[in-house]
Amino acid sequence: MPLLVRPERPGDEAAIFAVTRDAFAGAEHSSGTEQLIVDALRGRGALAVSEVAELEGSVVGHVAISPVTIIPVDGRRTPGAQGWYGLGPVSVRPDHQGTGIGTALVTQALAAIDTAMGCVVLGDPGYYGRFGFRPDPRLVLPGVPAEYFQVLRLAAREIPQGTVGYDPAFDVEAVD
Repeated sequence: MPLLVRPERPGDEAAIFAVTRDAFAGAEHSSGTEQLIVDALRGRGALAVSEVAELEGSVVGHVAISPVTIIPVDGRRTPGAQGWYGLGPVSVRPDHQGTGIGTALVTQALAAIDTAMGCVVLGDPGYYGRFGFRPDPRLVLPGVPAEYFQVLRLAAREIPQGTVGYDPAFDVEAVD
């Protein structure tokens, strides 16, 4: 049975939680809250895109995209600062990592927002660079190395300048 990438459906929540938790369980830069972030985004109605990868009837991957805000450097409204999104978390079950599932998920998710102004991601430049993401000093995420915060211009004529803010769901804390 071939890989199926499809929108999240009611009833997928537990499988998405498990895949995301397992995907980040040993990740060096993981907060351990990625699965909670996805649940919080869903609860806030902030999942602009939520796609799953299904193989032989089982969910083996998930990708989320949510709106971000851009706070201009000078505090004034910046043309083109609306319509920007953040990619992530991107999760693939550990026993299926390295098989192209993550690439399929990211490709499908970006296609779903192709009329947006742009998208940002916090992640490995070597991985996300293949999709066209590049570091850009005009958009910053405080507290992270600039090379890991990357921008993909979609419909925007120019990239706005400012500080990117993710949905409050990203501030969720782990519960023991």
